[in-house]
Amino acid sequence: MRDLRQDLSGLWQAATRITPRAGGRVLMFMSAREGEGTSSVAASFALMAAARAARMTWLIDLDLRENPLYTAFSKGVLSGVGRPGHPLDASLGVEQIYSVSGSEKVPALTKLLTAHQIDGLRLLVTRFRNERLSPGHSVRMLAAPGWWEALRRSADWAIIDAPSLSRSAAGLIYAPLTDGVVLVVQAETVGADEVEDLRAAVEAAGGNVIGVVMNRLKSGRPPAGNQRMGGWRAF
Repeated sequence: MRDLRQDLSGLWQAATRITPRAGGRVLMFMSAREGEGTSSVAASFALMAAARAARMTWLIDLDLRENPLYTAFSKGVLSGVGRPGHPLDASLGVEQIYSVSGSEKVPALTKLLTAHQIDGLRLLVTRFRNERLSPGHSVRMLAAPGWWEALRRSADWAIIDAPSLSRSAAGLIYAPLTDGVVLVVQAETVGADEVEDLRAAVEAAGGNVIGVVMNRLKSGRPPAGNQRMGGWRAF
């Protein structure tokens, strides 16, 4: 994960012009394939929001299996950014965005999703407690509109890092509940047709695609000069 805040000014200006349905804004980042840099863009945008927001900003990781965002912050991947603090209950006292089933006794659902404040920032990053599940448990994502409504009442921004569509359709479940979806693509490898296919899938699910971030940073390579992002294009 890389810090791309200096490259996202155009996106920030566009996102702040979005009128939220009620309360805080909810913005999703999503790609067609893995390795496009979605987590870097989502985390960087969340850091920008947290620095400007009066209330909390939430960074929501839909990769419940791996929790890559929490792991990255814990390891100090982003220079100068604090570590996650102790776990806070992220259930918000309403219906949950997931369900658990299986032959084993299902743990209390309100104890599985936590939020951790990043030291020194008005930023909470989520973590799913997989260690409380048994091998026989399976997790299913749920839209849970009530959870998102409660979140809007308590936060200025909620930033969603969705898995790539090639890996999971989880992002499509929540796309209709957001104020906008931003596509993230690797500029050198993804063609216009693939971008349009992803846009069509999001819009068919009820989401509103507001634009695309063209990522020119190859996965795993250090940035060369300032050529990290290819810019922001609104639809």
